[in-house]
Amino acid sequence: MNEPTLEAIEDYKTLSGEKRKIVWAVVISGLIIGSIYAGAKSYYGTVDDELVTTQKIGLMPVK
Repeated sequence: MNEPTLEAIEDYKTLSGEKRKIVWAVVISGLIIGSIYAGAKSYYGTVDDELVTTQKIGLMPVK
C-alpha cells in the first residue's frame, strides 16, 4: 500500500512554532464558521410563508 500516513510526516508529533499556530488558526476558524452557520440555520431554518404550487413541471409547454 502506498497511501501516506500521518506517522510518515516528519514533524507529525512535534509541531511547533508557526506550524502549530497555523493548525490552531484553521481549527478555530472552522469551529467559528461552523457555529455561525449552525446559528443562522436554526434562526432562519423555518419557512412560514411557503407558496404552495399545484402544477407539475411536466405539464408546462416546452418550445
